[in-house]
Amino acid sequence: MLVVISYDVNTEDVAGRRRLRQVAKQCVNYGQRVQNSVFECLLDSAQCRRLQATLCELINPEKDSLRFYYLGNHYEKKIEVFGAKQGYEPEGMLMV
Repeated sequence: MLVVISYDVNTEDVAGRRRLRQVAKQCVNYGQRVQNSVFECLLDSAQCRRLQATLCELINPEKDSLRFYYLGNHYEKKIEVFGAKQGYEPEGMLMV
């Protein structure tokens, strides 16, 4: 299923900047960054629960926020991309 993850981490102090880097690093391990704090991740339910638990441990719930949007398996018709950044095919080949 395609899951969109967005986060807002308070970076007013060193600890916040550290949390931001850790959250981004975890998201990069599971998906593609599509905006500064937004990732699209193709996950099965176990991966999703694991990532959600990891991210919830990293953030400070009093200062930070984390959102998961579940687009499901038929996400192709639910996404429209406009502007400079072109979309990508989540299930396609990724060249590194």
